[in-house]
Amino acid sequence: MAKLKAKQSFVDPDRGPLVSVRFVVAIVLMLVGIAWIAYYYTGVRADPSSLTAKPSGPAFMGHLEKWNYAVGFGLFFLGALVSAHPATPLGRGRGVVVGMLTCFILGLLWICTFYVISGNQLPKVAVFNDLDQWNLVVGIAFMAVGFSFATRWE
Repeated sequence: MAKLKAKQSFVDPDRGPLVSVRFVVAIVLMLVGIAWIAYYYTGVRADPSSLTAKPSGPAFMGHLEKWNYAVGFGLFFLGALVSAHPATPLGRGRGVVVGMLTCFILGLLWICTFYVISGNQLPKVAVFNDLDQWNLVVGIAFMAVGFSFATRWE
């Protein structure tokens, strides 16, 4: 008689599920944050080189102006913080180290890139040109999320 095969699933018996509701929520939050910033920058933001330009797109986004970056990066960082929970693959085992180092390196690269382009090149680089000195806050926020991963490291 043939043995029945075990039901295949996305569960590692030692570490837990690979896909959980919390992980899906984290991914969705991060993607919505990136989409928010991209949509604001390309579709809503008024062209700074034009003197009579007005914001287009949804009126509420136009009124928020640079606060759109706070919303977008806030959603992204909230998603990263949610993914640091042990119920997600990034919140346990080697995932913690991967998440921590990724956030630290992204923060460092964000700040270094800002300093390298901060002269005459800054107006030519998307998102960096609108944030100006707030780019430092974004880089430090990446590192803060990295520290939240570091608290989960065993």
